[in-house]
Amino acid sequence: MPEVELGFPRQWVTFPNPSDETEVFRCDLTWLTSRWTCIFGAGCPGVYESTPDVGCCAHGAHFADDADRDRVGEAVGRLTADSWEKHDLAVDEWTETDDEGELKTRTLDGACVFHNSKDFPGGYGCALHGLALAEGVEPLTLKPDVCWQLPLRRRFTEIDPGDGNTVTEVEIGEYVRAGWGPGGHDFDWYCTSNTEAHIGTKPVYVSQRAELLELMGEAGYRELERHCQTFEASKSPAVHPATVQAR
Repeated sequence: MPEVELGFPRQWVTFPNPSDETEVFRCDLTWLTSRWTCIFGAGCPGVYESTPDVGCCAHGAHFADDADRDRVGEAVGRLTADSWEKHDLAVDEWTETDDEGELKTRTLDGACVFHNSKDFPGGYGCALHGLALAEGVEPLTLKPDVCWQLPLRRRFTEIDPGDGNTVTEVEIGEYVRAGWGPGGHDFDWYCTSNTEAHIGTKPVYVSQRAELLELMGEAGYRELERHCQTFEASKSPAVHPATVQAR
């Protein structure tokens, strides 16, 4: 099935952050009520044809800040050779810097250093994700921020409502190809607007509840949930076209 063209109509909702009077949320209802779901290991062809089994883990992950890096580092200390395929090669050297000097997870054999291959007895996919499941915690507590947030995108913008008192607009939406910059258009396949990935049994605001709670807080998420349910019950919601085509 094809990837839908961007630029289609979306419906947004803006509401104050119940927990912070200096913030307002601006949320993409069309995306958050879509039936996108991660299909890694269940038909995902990978973002590059040359590495179909690594999903979107081809480049490694940049860290949001030192705290992000330190949190991942603590998890690395609990990985073993039985749960992490590259353990012996990379346990002491799992980061690197890119051409701009930014710190990120190391890449080996065309994938993030934490990627376990299909043939690895300890489990296919992200070793950090597997560790989280084994420990009974949400994967977002162990993985780099950029990894668990995708395909959600949070952006901050300072806006002036007109009275001279600025507030922070926190946008929660779809991480489309353009979000990656020019490199996003080089992907051979990308999931968020591809009908192949819009086969979830639950809308994104439900399936990504843990991630949205972390991004928005409990009170913010509850308000988003209410708006999403109202939107879904409306007579003519602006449904994501990839979800429409997948149906």
